[in-house]
Amino acid sequence: MSQPTSFDFIIAGGGSAGCVLANRLSASGKWQVCLIEAGPADRNPFIHMPAGLIPVVRSKVLNWRFWTEAEPNCGNRPMFWPRGRTLGGSSSINAMCYIRGHAWDYDHWASLGNEGWAYRDVLPYFRRMENFEAIDKVDDGRSFHGVDGPLNVAEPRHVNPLMHAFLAAGQQAGHPLTDDFNGAQQEGVGLYHTMQKSGQRCSNARAYLTAAKGRDNLTIITDAHAARVLFDGKRAVGLRYVKDGRIHDLKARSEVILSAGALGSPQLLLLSGIGPKTELARHAIAQVHELPGVGENLQDHLDIHITMREKTRHSISLRPLGVLKAAVNLVRYLLFRRGELTSNFAQAGGFIKSDAAQAIPDLQWHLVPFVYAHHGQKLAPLFKHYAYTLMTCFLRPESRGRIRLRDADPKSPPLIEANYLATERDMDALVKGFRKAREVLNMPAMAKHAVDELEPGRAVQSDEQIRAYIRAKSETVYHPVGTCKMGRDAAAVVDSRLRVHGVERLRVVDASVMPTLIGGNTNAPTTMIAERAADLILQDAALERSVPNYRPVMAPAEAFAGK
Repeated sequence: MSQPTSFDFIIAGGGSAGCVLANRLSASGKWQVCLIEAGPADRNPFIHMPAGLIPVVRSKVLNWRFWTEAEPNCGNRPMFWPRGRTLGGSSSINAMCYIRGHAWDYDHWASLGNEGWAYRDVLPYFRRMENFEAIDKVDDGRSFHGVDGPLNVAEPRHVNPLMHAFLAAGQQAGHPLTDDFNGAQQEGVGLYHTMQKSGQRCSNARAYLTAAKGRDNLTIITDAHAARVLFDGKRAVGLRYVKDGRIHDLKARSEVILSAGALGSPQLLLLSGIGPKTELARHAIAQVHELPGVGENLQDHLDIHITMREKTRHSISLRPLGVLKAAVNLVRYLLFRRGELTSNFAQAGGFIKSDAAQAIPDLQWHLVPFVYAHHGQKLAPLFKHYAYTLMTCFLRPESRGRIRLRDADPKSPPLIEANYLATERDMDALVKGFRKAREVLNMPAMAKHAVDELEPGRAVQSDEQIRAYIRAKSETVYHPVGTCKMGRDAAAVVDSRLRVHGVERLRVVDASVMPTLIGGNTNAPTTMIAERAADLILQDAALERSVPNYRPVMAPAEAFAGK
């Protein structure tokens, strides 16, 4: 049977947001939905093994393996940006930390003129998407979490002893212990809840597509590279994609939705003739509509690490004893879905203030039980050392970068200018964060595990030495957002219903619409954005088609008051 070429909704990008949309838009059976994904299906076994994140990040098939341009404030280094290239997108290759950000972040979005995005508005969507296993184990869990959603959120099945030592050291340094970073209080140190189920990764593909992929009204096309949106005047009418070297055009009866991420969605808009006039002219792309903000406003969390050589040998290593432990843990994982291979590695962390004047936490920690090895790309240090690494990032950077086209070829990688550390405030916050991280690592509970400081080493002490180390060694935490920002100002790309300004029947639904970077990991917020967008899309479609007795999937926020 031939594949249909006409659909109500076409979704470009099968990542964290696209999986949500494919499920929710097809759930009623009333709408024909097509999901296009550039990468393969998520069949690789390392995707589903939590500790398999290093092999998948190293993959040339499952990872786009982007690089920034030379970063002027980071030693003129091009910097490696892993992004997921499979169903589930980056939720299939990330460290699975379930973090929403701070309530302030969403209230800030609303204060910028984005109606319906305050914390009280988005909390019901966070609750809807969750099956939060620990709901009765955290303070006031039922006020903040849900239990019937598709995305399983679990406590870690394996906790390395170094993680418990870190929590004790954090308290020795004056930081409170927090049982739920997504509850009433974000500040403090604690264990991360993770997007896992029964000892395996719960990517957005597993959470949302497993139940949906058998529906007659949902078509999923993998290994298909979206090339451009098709327009009739300023109305989006379809999508062009390339598969097996052949060009295919699909027709959209209602909407085209871009969910290709903070890098892919602005690239698609530019290739389709929507963006800054000068950028389109530079590549001889016919302009459909001028939107100066497309590709601008790029934000990301920048990490700096301290690595300690360890003497108690709880850390993960490729030295002989470490390999033996790994073999034992492989058996435990295969037979029982238990042990270290169920770990996301970054089991513990925290949210702290760079100084007492901050109203809310502005620094985040991730502790991993191995030597930092450049995103898993360099394995040699794992053969040399038992070590653990504490990573620190500044949560709300002022620096802004941009995404541009390298050329007019849809398969060329975008040109990424992250523009890290463009302001003194960003650098000063990281210096403070570095000092606070070193303070915790030197507390008695952690110091008893340490031999010495492997990187940067005790010789790095002055502010200027720390600054030089940050410029030379800082790396992404994998949280790019903001390049199709939501808002009303001249730089905004989408409105508060995520419709692209100036054209019809085109939306962007992914992390690119965030006007500002949230204070934490970005996969859960991106999932929430897609959950809310699905309601907005279905509401608008029902109005346009005059669907009788239509009710949105989500009840109004007020329905959750007092629950």
